[in-house]
Amino acid sequence: MAPARAKKEPPSPSRASPSSDEATPKDSSENSKTKRKRQSQSCDACRARKVRCARENPDDPKQSCKHCIALGIPCTYDYQPKKRGPPNLYLRRLQEAAAAQAASQDGVNGAEPPPQSPASATTTNPTPPQASLSPVSTHGSLSSSFLEPSLNPISPVPSGSLPPSRYPIAADGFHSQYPSMPSYSSHLPEPLNGRTSPRHLDPPPFTTPTEQFSTYPLHNWSYKQHQALPIPPPSVIPPLSYYYRPHRLEDIAPRDTILLIIALFFDFVYPLTPCVHKPSFMADVHSHREERDPLFFALVMSVVASTLVQVPRSYLPMERHAVRKLAQNCHEASRHITVASYDPPTSMHVVVRYLDCVYHFCEGHDATQHAAFGEAAHIAITLRMHEESSYEGLDLIECEVRRRTFWLLFGADKSMSILLGRPICLRDEDTTCNFPRELDDEYITPSAYLPQPHGKTAIVSGLNYTSRIFALLGEILVRIRVDKRSPPQGQFLTARLEEVQALHSRIVSALAHAPEPLRLKHAHPQSHIPPEYGGAGFRQATFAEVKDFFDNPNASRANALNQFLVMQANLYVTQQLVRFVIEQYRDELITSLRGNVDELRVSEDREVVASELLSILHSIPIQSIATNGPSLVHKVRFVASTLLDAVRKAETAPASAARAHAYLWDFLSILSEIERNYLLDDDRDGTSSADGIPMVGSN
Repeated sequence: MAPARAKKEPPSPSRASPSSDEATPKDSSENSKTKRKRQSQSCDACRARKVRCARENPDDPKQSCKHCIALGIPCTYDYQPKKRGPPNLYLRRLQEAAAAQAASQDGVNGAEPPPQSPASATTTNPTPPQASLSPVSTHGSLSSSFLEPSLNPISPVPSGSLPPSRYPIAADGFHSQYPSMPSYSSHLPEPLNGRTSPRHLDPPPFTTPTEQFSTYPLHNWSYKQHQALPIPPPSVIPPLSYYYRPHRLEDIAPRDTILLIIALFFDFVYPLTPCVHKPSFMADVHSHREERDPLFFALVMSVVASTLVQVPRSYLPMERHAVRKLAQNCHEASRHITVASYDPPTSMHVVVRYLDCVYHFCEGHDATQHAAFGEAAHIAITLRMHEESSYEGLDLIECEVRRRTFWLLFGADKSMSILLGRPICLRDEDTTCNFPRELDDEYITPSAYLPQPHGKTAIVSGLNYTSRIFALLGEILVRIRVDKRSPPQGQFLTARLEEVQALHSRIVSALAHAPEPLRLKHAHPQSHIPPEYGGAGFRQATFAEVKDFFDNPNASRANALNQFLVMQANLYVTQQLVRFVIEQYRDELITSLRGNVDELRVSEDREVVASELLSILHSIPIQSIATNGPSLVHKVRFVASTLLDAVRKAETAPASAARAHAYLWDFLSILSEIERNYLLDDDRDGTSSADGIPMVGSN
């Protein structure tokens, strides 16, 4: 078989056989005939399309193939194999032309050589130049340089000089304007007479003092003092280390404005997201820690950005476009810093990424929001924040900040799972982390827990009760996903139904023992739906109250500032969401076990959920509901839309059930108006994103 295959395959035109020098003219003639015969096997069109040429008579070169006849194109055989030329000759010509164009443009513009970097100024033992490279001076040449690695494989740099036609890459112009960092290579180009030439640089004498912070110890990390880096020109991408440097709050906005926004954070956002320790955080802000610690500056920026998109715009003496621009600037400032400081990971990274997730959720950046959540969750896992044993040896402030942040992520994970049908990332069975201590921040010090005053409910209690509810949601979701893959039957189905019924009992009584400030005061009996819960008069009055809340700077903020009323709305709406999910799956299991389900009973159960949800929304002032922001709207919309579909499909639904769902849908229009008022983009129509999720705290 091998000899026969060798006869069919002529030698490659680019390679000479070992005896090519001794070949006779006859051999050459035979090779030419073989080459022409091989050429005639496929026409030009079939060769270009890389398909088999279909001719009835392969020996007749004048006959058109079936493909060309079908396509209506001439069937030609003009292709001639070409000899191999010097490698990368085409690229070399492009490189030489680009280098000549850059040099001529520099000469026309009279460009001055870039200033000498501080690192190169400290050079003590320079070596002879290794190459003469053309700097990247135009956007076009910079863009082309990014294409080169995919066209021309990188080869080892020889010890001698590089060819003058070497096409410049981004790093050539990049290193010529920035000093080296301690961990970078010391072979960096140095500006010289308008051109760059690599020189050997001794490591600059950077100091790396270990600085221990006595307040707000969110991380065990030492800031390394780096030399100031020059501002990069727009055509050069700076290194990540350029952004990781000291900053001042005044670089972003007036300090008084930043402090005002931080105060709004603690008034309106912090009750639902207690992810910082207020006394030490504020002490560090007042001591200008951000000017020593870039990562703390990133934390402040993320706090500001997430606050600007979660508080009503009437709270800020700024135009909507100015608020949105400031929020964007703060987020970008935080992002630039944190991407350069992942190692070592700290709990501050997790807090920053969680706040970034909230920011992107409120701005409607769905994919970016999920990416930020993924970073936060996986950094938390890297720090083993889900394991209680990892908290040994940490100071108490650090422990509580970690616990709070982890349970915020835990709840957000369950929200995404139920509303978007996504896998669970943080599972309850993998978690041994305790709930946060129910103490206010002023009673937590680095070395001791001080007693909470008798009768004073801690703000973090709201997070703990919400986390318990989300833990129940996690339990039912795990069972739903497992049963979907392998449906239970027989005694296993009966056992599963008993488990789900037990979960239902637990969710109904989840808030029975909540502290008095968190306990809901129902305005009407839950079984009775008064006429004033709906109708044009109710809508008109409530819309006016919402408009006054968002647009009138002098409107009363008493209910919005009542942190426990705000947490009540979040707690009880979340409870009804989880209860509804459990009841839905319970009915599915009953149908699988008995073959059918009592539709009248199902309708009555749905009516109870709708009635209780309505009673909750009417028992809490609309300002307290509005302070929860878009997150609450998503939960109510999920329940209301599903309940309404059930009523439409039910054949024996009572009239009271239809009225309850109509009133609930009526209230949802008010919540949608609340959601619209949080949007900072004037171009958006107020409709919520289909991929948005209600974040915890945004809980």
